Amino acid sequence: MTQEPHRLKQALWRNSPHQDARPEAVELSLIIIHGISLPPGVWGGGAVDALFMGQLLGRKDLEAQGLGGLQQLRVSAHLWIRRSGAVLQYVPFNRRAWHAGVSRWRGREACNDFSIGIEMEGGDHIPYDERQYRVLSQVLAELKQRYPTLLEVVGHSDIAPGRKTDPGPSWDWSKLVLPEAMWLSGQQKGDGF
Repeated sequence: MTQEPHRLKQALWRNSPHQDARPEAVELSLIIIHGISLPPGVWGGGAVDALFMGQLLGRKDLEAQGLGGLQQLRVSAHLWIRRSGAVLQYVPFNRRAWHAGVSRWRGREACNDFSIGIEMEGGDHIPYDERQYRVLSQVLAELKQRYPTLLEVVGHSDIAPGRKTDPGPSWDWSKLVLPEAMWLSGQQKGDGF
């Protein structure tokens, strides 16, 4: 299913400037699920893509939508799954995307170093689309096959509690179909920070 090393065949390739090399000898072990919409609660626009591509600066249309404060942010994710089920990839999986921020999981700091970040187009209090769950389940199966060291799936709120709330209470963890030897962790399963 992959066309190039560390990229998904079905994903539209975008190549965000907001990435760098992972530390040497670090194995991928974690997938972090995020939720995003810009402006909040609005789907289908170009603001999220512009954010991940570093193209918010000087966009008067986005400033008018109250997004001017995001112009200096340098963030990305490996994947963004839109409500339609379309997948965009911004960073190859062997490189570090800048999605987790200040974070910690099972005593390890800097989760960007050992994780894959997947943004879901949505919000904390609006149900996600069924197509997103189906596509994400397929993506998780492919990632597990390609990177067997991936073991856990958590929410952004699990690795940055008190700072982040996404994917939020509207995210239904029970709708994910996980590959063998991969499990949900974090608040939805009672595990700790």
